[in-house]
Amino acid sequence: MTSKRKAANSATKAAKKAKSARRPKSGTKMSAKAAYSTATSQKKTVQQRVAAMPQVSLTVTENDENPQAVMTVLRNSNEPVKVRLAALQSLAAASFSAAGFETWRGDYIATLRAVATDPDAELRQRALGLLARENDGFAEQKLLEGLKKPEKALVPPEKALQLLGYDVHASAYSVARDIVTNPPNPEAKREALRLLAADATSAPLFEKVLRDKNELRENRQVAASALQSLNPEKLQEQAREMLLDPSEYDDIQATSLTAITQFGDDAAIADDKSLLKSVDRMSASSKAKSKYKQSARRFLSKYKG
Repeated sequence: MTSKRKAANSATKAAKKAKSARRPKSGTKMSAKAAYSTATSQKKTVQQRVAAMPQVSLTVTENDENPQAVMTVLRNSNEPVKVRLAALQSLAAASFSAAGFETWRGDYIATLRAVATDPDAELRQRALGLLARENDGFAEQKLLEGLKKPEKALVPPEKALQLLGYDVHASAYSVARDIVTNPPNPEAKREALRLLAADATSAPLFEKVLRDKNELRENRQVAASALQSLNPEKLQEQAREMLLDPSEYDDIQATSLTAITQFGDDAAIADDKSLLKSVDRMSASSKAKSKYKQSARRFLSKYKG
């Protein structure tokens, strides 16, 4: 190789090395100032801005302009959705951990409320979720309004019920009962039942769901759990009846067996010949799954001696 070619190769390698040195390494942290500048600049690529946002969240209170600028990005519907989502995550992280963020909490809540009605579904849902965790009255009002008037819903009904569960009020119970009676979809009914699990007046509703063989099994399981909390004596009564019913589903009978074993009166169970006979049939059934038969046999070994 000639000396000129060697020199040319050396120069090329040196140029590549210098260029590589100038390029930020993957995972390298920016300075607070550089992260803020990149995250809020519309001249940077979406990828660059999204990558910078988490580092802004750690420094969001060091400069009075930082929080407002990030909130401005979040509010701006002309900004790329990915950048706005990153800004939302950045602010949420700072709201939980950054010292001094309380100064900006009012503006932060106002920004979340603005984004809660944004055209983008994911932004709406995340903003409402953060507001719900703050027990925000605006969020509760919007969620309830959407459940009562589906054309005004900001999130799907099942998600609205989940979010209302962070801070349940009597008005939410009323709407949830209506949804159980006339559900827009199976998921919404299940979430309505879960929300009502803390409502003492809903015990009769859970009894009805628990005994309805046409009801989804998952809903019946939710009903059993709720009834144990709201009215344990009624669960014991219903569990016994379901164990005596030869046409009841195996998994529901297994749930009933667990309820009676864990919370029933041992002396009364040991004297309940009809119940013991029914469980005996369950333990010997050729149709029952092995795990259910094993539960029945453990029950019998405890109460039949």
